[in-house]
Amino acid sequence: MTSSLNVSATGVDELRRAIRDVPDFPKPGIVFKDITPLLADGRLFRQACESMAAPFANQGIDVVAAIESRGFLLGGPIAAALGVGLVPIRKVGKLPFESRRVTYALEYGTDALEVHVDACITRATVLVVDDVLATGGTAAAACELIESVGGTVKGCSFLIGLTFLNGADRLTGRATHTVLTY
Repeated sequence: MTSSLNVSATGVDELRRAIRDVPDFPKPGIVFKDITPLLADGRLFRQACESMAAPFANQGIDVVAAIESRGFLLGGPIAAALGVGLVPIRKVGKLPFESRRVTYALEYGTDALEVHVDACITRATVLVVDDVLATGGTAAAACELIESVGGTVKGCSFLIGLTFLNGADRLTGRATHTVLTY
């Protein structure tokens, strides 16, 4: 199940205008969607986080799992809006306690994510959050990681979905929500 906008058309336009395109970053041919201008506007930042949280209100979410690094910026306010805790999903070697790791394929090579082994000790129902859904590899790995420590992924919420990269296909069977699509 995939859902999209939870904000008015006017609100969506405002959010979209606040996102800056940066050509050729991080490499030639890529147009990076820079969310920092949106984050700098308190009203838009709040609107974006509330829009990411809204479809999962009253859905029994116990914890938000935020993916490093921009997912952290959104995950905290989303967890607060839902009245639940926050679990960081980090790059390798960044967590201080015993952790579980999942390695996943990238277009050119591999990457890995980690989470504390006790992140879902109470068999938590989890909302996975990140800024962008692109190819879906990172989000799928985060879901796998959460489930490996006993959590149940209720859904995934993203500020931006790059639909031309078909990332939602990697999350088939999971509730996914994007506020803005490109």
